[in-house]
Amino acid sequence: MYKTFFGFKEQPFNLTPDPRYLYLSRYHREALDHLLYGINQRKGFIAITGGVGTGKTTLCRALLDHLDDTTKSALIFSSFVSDMEILKSIAHEFGITIPKEAESKNALLDVINHFLLRVFREGGNALLLIDEAQNLSRTVLEQIRMLSNLETEKDKLIQIVLVGQSELRNVLSAHSLRQLDDRITVRYHLKPLDQKDVQGYVEHRLVVAGGKGDVAFSDGAFKRIYTYSGGNPRRINAVCDRALLLAYTAEKRTVSGKMAARAILDLRGGIDADGSRPPGSGQWTGWKWILPVILILLMAAGASLWAFGDHLLRPSKIEVLEKSPVEPVAPKPNPSLFMAKKESIAGLFDLAEESISSNNQEGGIQMSLVSFPLAAEYFTMLKKPFTIHHAPSGYLLIQRATPEGAVALDVKGNTRELPRDFILKHWGGQVSWVYPYADNGYFLKQGMRSPAVLTLQRILENLGYLVTPNGVFDQQTYEEVKKFQGEFGLKADGVVGSRTLALLYQMADKQHELHP
Repeated sequence: MYKTFFGFKEQPFNLTPDPRYLYLSRYHREALDHLLYGINQRKGFIAITGGVGTGKTTLCRALLDHLDDTTKSALIFSSFVSDMEILKSIAHEFGITIPKEAESKNALLDVINHFLLRVFREGGNALLLIDEAQNLSRTVLEQIRMLSNLETEKDKLIQIVLVGQSELRNVLSAHSLRQLDDRITVRYHLKPLDQKDVQGYVEHRLVVAGGKGDVAFSDGAFKRIYTYSGGNPRRINAVCDRALLLAYTAEKRTVSGKMAARAILDLRGGIDADGSRPPGSGQWTGWKWILPVILILLMAAGASLWAFGDHLLRPSKIEVLEKSPVEPVAPKPNPSLFMAKKESIAGLFDLAEESISSNNQEGGIQMSLVSFPLAAEYFTMLKKPFTIHHAPSGYLLIQRATPEGAVALDVKGNTRELPRDFILKHWGGQVSWVYPYADNGYFLKQGMRSPAVLTLQRILENLGYLVTPNGVFDQQTYEEVKKFQGEFGLKADGVVGSRTLALLYQMADKQHELHP
């Protein structure tokens, strides 16, 4: 609708993963560098993870443009498959003709192996890229691991890239997949855009769509877009598309902060961030003319009652007999799942007390309630119990996050399995947990050398940051700590103080917990 008005050749904010629109932010460039390094150096397994809508699929498609003609590629975008189906899909994507007699897994593996050996002898490389890999079953992942056994004495015959949402890391860390997890030598976790990159991302898409500078976004608009999206490209696309439509309707060529706010409000269904419907929103404008009509109808009804008296008020026998039975009212959802603030805090301390006490052999450890603003897509990274504040309903007490959602405790102490969609729907943006600390000014900074630094590095490495676990707080560790802090809204000074320690504690596996 607005394409011609602004002079675009195509819609700039479509949600399709078009590689022409890939904006190489710092994180996307690093992810692409990791991919190219792993493929060209024949590292075997590569894992790329990221939150929903962070541009993983677009990155995969752009990767193909950076490969030379000697690299044969097979892309799998349907991850709900069986072990036989995955082998047939791989053969099909590589263009391998499957003989009729090759109906068993071993026969399929032989056919694929012969193809890979031929590519290798011709000086080429083979790439298998699987998107949405978090949906793969354990059996299929084990079958993919078996594919990596196809190798020469020195080189891997096939490079396998697993791309998936953040929960892929949890899937791969399962004990049953430890052999596969050990083979992944290149990992990267794709993070949302930072505030500066949001402006670059929007302007990049406007140019690619054919824009000639006839439309612009104000600084206020960029601030509101970043606040709403959290740097998530899919959300940025949605709000920018809506904002351009509003600018077109108003015949304006600059998207203002007010337009961006209205676009965000529309995407929320007219609900403001605090759950209210603000005056002047689209949900209320109709009352300007509806109220007078209602008043007129009420006056007419009153006049009819005065004129006809009892006759209108007394139903006839036929009316009573033909009256429809009353529809049963659907029961309301069990409210015991959501707690009051005091109940949720008490529950948090109860869950934390036993595990913290077992690590507090020498005493001196105190427990503190920590609260953080956190985007919904990161909830699977939380390893300790936490609460979610959903303003209209109350507090959810989460015992643990799972790849499918979370396990919560209700007010009676019963466990309730919650699907991922339910968590995302009731995500209020603020989470709290209990953090054990010692009041001794404990911190880690550049130049230190200790077992605690080694633990810090292992935690960061597990979270997808590029560090070398050596026990030395070197320049590389300093830079990655700053990235971690900037990603989660902490002061990016490279010093691991109380707030950074608290978040690292929440995201660390038990074997790598960082205690003060």
